Amino acid sequence: MPRAFVVRRPGSELDEDDVMAYVAGLVAPYKKVRQVRFVDAVPRSASGKILRRELRGAGGE
Repeated sequence: MPRAFVVRRPGSELDEDDVMAYVAGLVAPYKKVRQVRFVDAVPRSASGKILRRELRGAGGE
């Protein structure tokens, strides 16, 4: 299931519906985001790669 992990800027009032509507306007229907998770920061390795395993843990799986 497509899921977005979003880091909000300070003072932002962005919500799940805003993110899903934005993505829906850009991608094919089967690629639409179904869940949005707001995180404090995207975990990265020393080389700068996104640590997907840690994101999955933060996403409730």
